[in-house]
Amino acid sequence: MSYCAYITTINNISKHSNADRLQIVEVFGLHVIVDNSYYKGQRVVYFPVDGQLDLGFADENNLIRKKDENGNNIGGYMDANKRNITAIKLRGEKSEGLLLPIESLSKYTDITKLKDGDTITILGDVEICKKYIPRTNRRTRNGNNNHKNKKHHVDVAPLFERHVETEQLAYHLSDFYVGDQIQITLKMHGTSQRTGYLPVLQGYKRTILDKLFRREGEPIYEYGYVHGTRRTVLDNFNSGYYGNDSFRKPSAEFFEGKLHKGETVYYEVVGYVNETTPIMPSGNNKKVGKDFVRQYGDTTTFSYSCGKGQSDFYVYRMTMINEDGDVVEYSPYQIRYRCEQMGCKYVPVFMESFIPNDTIVDAGEWVKRCAEEYYDGADPIGKNHIREGVVIRIVNRPKFTAYKHKNFIA
Repeated sequence: MSYCAYITTINNISKHSNADRLQIVEVFGLHVIVDNSYYKGQRVVYFPVDGQLDLGFADENNLIRKKDENGNNIGGYMDANKRNITAIKLRGEKSEGLLLPIESLSKYTDITKLKDGDTITILGDVEICKKYIPRTNRRTRNGNNNHKNKKHHVDVAPLFERHVETEQLAYHLSDFYVGDQIQITLKMHGTSQRTGYLPVLQGYKRTILDKLFRREGEPIYEYGYVHGTRRTVLDNFNSGYYGNDSFRKPSAEFFEGKLHKGETVYYEVVGYVNETTPIMPSGNNKKVGKDFVRQYGDTTTFSYSCGKGQSDFYVYRMTMINEDGDVVEYSPYQIRYRCEQMGCKYVPVFMESFIPNDTIVDAGEWVKRCAEEYYDGADPIGKNHIREGVVIRIVNRPKFTAYKHKNFIA
């Protein structure tokens, strides 16, 4: 998954509104809380939210929680196992990411060669940061996290394109131009899935020579339905990341007999894995504050109006691909039309508009302001939990182009 840190220089820094020993640095239009040792003109490395730091790197920079013999914390705020970077609210101000002096990288590279705008993940032999993927305690019956699909010498479905990762909006404001058509939809807390009606491996045509030399022969492809997660083709629904992927089966089978040849549909499955386990882990609202608890209760469960043991799905992308591998993206209007034909749901839409040419700010900033209007607040489906954020798609791009703007509380 795509994730990186950024080299930059502090240009905008101000005092924290409610803490004398803290400051607020503006990075890529986001706010990051730092201590008073940081100053304007200082070169730093910025780690966005949703990242995970190398254990050695985090420990060297005193970011790992540690306690002395009296039980007092003498380290940082990070859990040694997770080491994940999250957005937090500190004394009434939100902080979205982590800033460290550029000198924190001096052990791994020549920092004099790093310039503003450079991105880093691996320096030397050390993966300084990567995408944070929450661990799961869900296991299969035999106690192993197996996700073994059958291995083939050729691709089972060569035209079955993987899920496209969405980058953070704040780092791509320059990708927007006046006149672009944008769509803002709900970003949903669930698990990605895809189904296609595509050429699928049926077997091998073997000649006498193939049999003699024990070769598999020429693969035979015929149109059929193929299902998958973000990157994996599913042979069955009996195992996987959640221990048992049977909750994926109803949504996958829904599209069988409904897709046209060459169509692939991408959708988010939400709700529950089983009677007791939600797809997305529940969160403790007491850590956020009393006002939040009054609105959403003690615990956040991203149910999207699904009862326990139930799941639902929402389509957000569709493509048509020919046998040569040429892909045509469906517009949001075409997707909604196909969803109506098939009788399934489309992700909730907040806004569809062209970027005006008379805006007083640049196109990217205009888009960000629009996203800020919708990324927070109660989920529009069940209204019993916070929104995860929004996704902003540039409709007029030939390839699927979308960015996420996440709620720092979700």
